[in-house]
This record gives sequence, C-alpha cells and structure tokens, in this order.
Amino acid sequence: MDLGLENVHVLITEMGARVAAHYNTKSAPLEPLVEEFGPDRIHAFQADLTSEDDVKELFSKVARTPFGVIQVAVINHAYYEARHVPLEQMSLAQWESTFRTNVTASFLVAREYLRALKAAEPDAKEKAAIVFVGSTAGKFGEAGHADYAATKSALMYGMCLSLKNEIVKIAPRGRVNVVAPGWTRTPMAEESLKNPDIVYQALATTPLKKVAMPEDVAHQIVVLSSSTVSGHVSGHVLMVEGGMEGRLLNRPGDLGL
Repeated sequence: MDLGLENVHVLITEMGARVAAHYNTKSAPLEPLVEEFGPDRIHAFQADLTSEDDVKELFSKVARTPFGVIQVAVINHAYYEARHVPLEQMSLAQWESTFRTNVTASFLVAREYLRALKAAEPDAKEKAAIVFVGSTAGKFGEAGHADYAATKSALMYGMCLSLKNEIVKIAPRGRVNVVAPGWTRTPMAEESLKNPDIVYQALATTPLKKVAMPEDVAHQIVVLSSSTVSGHVSGHVLMVEGGMEGRLLNRPGDLGL
C-alpha cells in the first residue's frame, strides 16, 4: 500500500521516508539502521532536547542535509522514573526533571519544527504532520508515577488539541495527532515484564490479553504520519493498548471477597 511517504523528510520514523533520527547520548541503537539504509535515507543527529540551543542546532544541521526541511515530526522521547514514588514522597527535582524532559523538550522540538516549516515551500507543507507519543498513563493515570502521567496528559490533550489549530496557519493541510501505547516490550520495559504481578496489573483489564510489540506502536505512527491515509485526521489520540479499560486498583482479597 502506498502511504505517500516516499522521500518525505521525517524526524524519527521510517517507511520509504528520508529520516533524520535523533539520539541523546547513545548512537549505538541507530547504527544498524544507518548501516542498512545509508546516507541516502537516514542521518543521525545528537542533541540534548532539554537545551534550547541544542534543539535549534539540531534543526539547523538537519536543514543542511540534502533532505531539506522536516515535513513530519515524530516526538517520542520520554523519561520514566523506574522507582514507584507516590506524590507525597516525590521530590520537586524529580517532578521538574520529568516535565523538562517530556513536556518542555517536546515544546522546543515542536516549536523549531513549526518555525522551519513556516519558511518551507508550499509543496513541502502538503505533507506536514506532528505525531506525539503519549501513554495509557496520560488517560488513566498511574499511581506512583504522577509526574510521568501528567506529562503525557499534557501532550495528548493540551498540546495536541492546541497545535492542531495552530499548524494550519502555517501549513493548511498540517495535522497533529497522538499515538498512546500501553505496556510495550521495549528494552526499557523488559525487566519489569519479567514480574508476573506487573504483567497481571498490565493485562487485567485488557481484552486482547497481550503486551504490545514495538511494531504495534510503530505501525500506527506510520499511519498517522501519512497524509495519504490520514489526511483528514487531526487532533486525535489513538490508543494502542489492546482495549484496556483502565488501571486495576483492587484484587479480590483487597475487597474481602
């Protein structure tokens, strides 16, 4: 199926696209992609996305590649404190650090993307799209991780629903959407998913009874990135969570049953 992404310049994704892939400190996970697809398809760039100067320099470097202006921005970086920290025990430093990484850095990336898009040629603007990556935590909350849940809610609702109305002032066909996964078998989650109690908590209200694979999330990002199949979809939060109905709070023993 032709998704209309051939030669479209995408920040962090892939589907016949020309890719500008960002990393913070470790380039190793991107090296196989760079080796496989080569400089005609992908360039990797380092930046600390919490630094305004770094984000500006990132977009400046990207603009100097043969790929030209970024047409689709997939904003998927995030920080999640592995420790379970109730709000009344949470330090201000943790709260501010999570917001700085997940919300402020996303603001900086989205802002520089829109600034570059504003100067782009009309043809380049036709494919304009932002896809944020949210989380089930942003919809249902997550006890012990209120900082993370609050940041994801900010992206899924406040940012997405505001930017969908702003992007069209710059690119008349521009769109802003969110893909919001639940538990996914990523390297970061693999250790936690070895704990059967965590798996039970994750799947107790999920009718599909399985943890997502990274491809399950990536496929939906590709769909929302495509102006061919999603050209009339904007301001939407697409949940990729197997039909989850909410967080499990009580087990039978907790209710005296």
